[in-house]
Amino acid sequence: MTATTVEISARESEVLALLGEHLSNAEIGARLFISVRTVESHVSSLLRKVDAPDRRALAQRAAELTRVDRTHPAPVLPKPLTSFVGRSQERAELAEMIKTQRQVTALGPGGVGKTRLALAVAADAAGEFADGVWFVDLVPVSDPGAGAVAGAIAAALGLGEQPGRGMDESVFTALADRHALLVLDNCEHVRDGVALFLDRLLATCPRLTVLATSRARLMVPFERVYQVPSMSLAGEGESDAVALFLDRVAELRWPPDAVLREHIATVCERLDGVALAIELAAARWPTLGLDGLTAGLSDQLRMLSGGPRADDRHRSVRAALDWSHALLDPADQALLRRMSVFVAPFTVEAVTAVAGTDRGAVSDGLARLAEQSLLAVTASGTTTEYRALETIRQYGAERLAEAGELDDVRLRHLRWCLAKTAELAVARPDWRARFDATADDVRAALAWAADRPEQRTDAYRLARSFAELSFTRTYAGESQLRYEQAAALADDPADAAATLRLAAAVAGCRMRGDDMYRLHRAAADAARRVGDNAAAACDLATAATNAHRFWSKFEHLPTYDETAVLVDEARELAGDDPAAQAAVALAEAGVLADAFGAAQGPADNAVEDTTARTHRAVELAARTGDPLAESAALDALTGAQSWAGDAFAAAATARRRVALLSSLPDTPAATHELLDALGMATEAALGAGDLPAARRWARRLAEHPLLAEVGHRATSWLLVTDALAGDVDDVLTAGDRFLEAWQRAGSPARSVLGPAVAAVAMIHGLRDDHDARRDWNAVLRQLGTPPEHTYGYGAVFDALGLLHEGQPDLALRRTAPEPADVWKWVTWIWHHWYVALRAEAAVLADHPNAADRLTEARAAVAGNPVAAAIVARAQALHDDDRERLLATAAEFDAAGCRYQSARTLVLAGGEHANRGAAAVAELGLAPMVPAPHPPRR
Repeated sequence: MTATTVEISARESEVLALLGEHLSNAEIGARLFISVRTVESHVSSLLRKVDAPDRRALAQRAAELTRVDRTHPAPVLPKPLTSFVGRSQERAELAEMIKTQRQVTALGPGGVGKTRLALAVAADAAGEFADGVWFVDLVPVSDPGAGAVAGAIAAALGLGEQPGRGMDESVFTALADRHALLVLDNCEHVRDGVALFLDRLLATCPRLTVLATSRARLMVPFERVYQVPSMSLAGEGESDAVALFLDRVAELRWPPDAVLREHIATVCERLDGVALAIELAAARWPTLGLDGLTAGLSDQLRMLSGGPRADDRHRSVRAALDWSHALLDPADQALLRRMSVFVAPFTVEAVTAVAGTDRGAVSDGLARLAEQSLLAVTASGTTTEYRALETIRQYGAERLAEAGELDDVRLRHLRWCLAKTAELAVARPDWRARFDATADDVRAALAWAADRPEQRTDAYRLARSFAELSFTRTYAGESQLRYEQAAALADDPADAAATLRLAAAVAGCRMRGDDMYRLHRAAADAARRVGDNAAAACDLATAATNAHRFWSKFEHLPTYDETAVLVDEARELAGDDPAAQAAVALAEAGVLADAFGAAQGPADNAVEDTTARTHRAVELAARTGDPLAESAALDALTGAQSWAGDAFAAAATARRRVALLSSLPDTPAATHELLDALGMATEAALGAGDLPAARRWARRLAEHPLLAEVGHRATSWLLVTDALAGDVDDVLTAGDRFLEAWQRAGSPARSVLGPAVAAVAMIHGLRDDHDARRDWNAVLRQLGTPPEHTYGYGAVFDALGLLHEGQPDLALRRTAPEPADVWKWVTWIWHHWYVALRAEAAVLADHPNAADRLTEARAAVAGNPVAAAIVARAQALHDDDRERLLATAAEFDAAGCRYQSARTLVLAGGEHANRGAAAVAELGLAPMVPAPHPPRR
């Protein structure tokens, strides 16, 4: 058999030649960019065609059997110098398209990775095309005509000039019967010539498939476009973008620690996942490190440059953009630089307002920029939005400055932002989406205008407006920042003072006591500059009051002496102004008489003095007609009523505050006051034994969107309420949220969180989950053990756990101090719970003074449904009165305290104990140890 009688395809000839070089199937596959399975198929076919007994014999006859067609040399794909990373989905999608479509264009901006993807897909598909794959790079072609394109393709095919025949005809003839894939790379600058040539080529060569790469569509009817996306950012530290960065860094032999993956993911996201940008950033890693890379992202065009390359377009991101920019006509170049001021996706209307061009020209121009892959387009309903990558934005901004247009365009953008924020002042169903669509541009406009004295007035207006909108959007941190920025930009100190007060209120919503204090003092200084002594008095008095009223929100708590000085200053400035006098009266009640029980307050305040001062504060606040001033004074009154031991009056006053505030607009000051009122209403309801009300207030607090960034504070009193009620599942769920938020906030050692942590630890103890209890007790130790823990909530939760475990002697010891001796720490919430559990422990421990303790407790807790039921149950146990004992189970159920109801049944013994044990188990708790001396009847 001779070579002339054996029908061997071009691909089989290539395989046979490499067999003659004694290469393995894997080596052949790598050389020809085909799979090992395809190589095996070709080898089997050759063995059959030439009737060779084995692979060795086939290799020996390779020279004889190999047909070399010098007119049409074997196709060769460029060999990339770096590995291909990721893009499995894109690879599969594009491969599927070239199976079913004859002309596919891989479309995307410069540097996105079109060429590498096309090469990978072509290599994968080579085995599917009997006559192989041909690659043509059109970058060197400067003539946009079809003839120049034909010449480049002919050169890649190895075709020379033939007399009487044009290069296009030579290409048509060479490929006429070929089942091949032709890859045309970088078509954007010669797309008209490519389009004309392909029209004839595909008609003449029916078995040919063309895969083109371009920054712009070829705009021919038979074109099928595949939009090449940026590298995937999904999966954060495990994304394709991160994998590419790490791969290129590994090639530099400077691998980053795996723990930095999330940081790398952030860098890749800032680079919009553009492959070239990521590769260039990775190349700068050894000298800059991640911190340097992150800092350099503000000027990506400068940072993202590499050394000399064969293709100058890929030497830097700037070079790639220069190539695209040069393809634009002057009008589109102007539009590109003017639309660069937009940070967020934008519409035709937005660009029209900023670019200084009519709408029709803008619409056509944006479409052309999108065709050149310089803009991404998103259409939804009746709205079409455009977006530029960050590198393109920075490039456009540079061009804007070079053209001397920067200030004019920035000014129009600033005024556009002012108009958009004015529109956002009107509530509509799509308000949130409209805010989110505008926010980044407002931030950019503020960054530009704030540093320009001539734009100070507009910058103030925009910052103030954006602060209000951010608060409505529940972006409290941004709202405070923008209010402070507005205050710094205000020309009038009175405006600055008013804005600083708003910033202080937002800081209060964020639990930032130090900021509240600082901002009110700054407001006082601003008010003094315009001679408004009454306003300055209000600010100084409020700063002093807040240092005591919200002491748990402070990192660095002002001392008593410091705040007392502020009260004196405020008193001197107040004059006869009603609002100032009311503010000073409240400061005197809160600071001098310790109405709020602050950490830096006097050790022993006289209850009579505290009560008298708070009543005066309430009276003066009511005269002002300001509900916020009245609410603050009522808060002080709630504290005074607590010091007086009147838990029910305190609860009523706390409810009055919530009612007063609930109908007010959601301003920062009103919201801050309402959040505090909800917390106080929850605590007061717990102190009065009203668990349903406490849960209602606590849930409103926990679900308030402004407290999302301080979830540990938001959920703390809900945890306490659910723990006292025995709602175990709710405690476990909210406990996870609390712990996550607390750790995210840096695990602050705030003693105010102690009751919540102790409550969760107790629940885990009742569940007999020693590991979880140990973990929560460790958190409790981090928070510290103030007297409130030792004698107040700590004693209550410990006693509940010890009684559940059948250790009344230890519970009695834990509540040994007389209530009057620890009054400062068991008052407010814990007094009724403390005396009730103390009486029960005395009865179950058979203490000789049990009867006296029952009498004292009964008088103390009268009117508290839960505490009174605990005392009544203890009395029934003491009197051996089963009927009265069982009656308390219904009282606990009515009070919303399922745990104590189940506990009652267990304590009743007999057939009731089984029902009680089942109820305890249903709650998710460990079996309760029965009382040592259950009733005998």
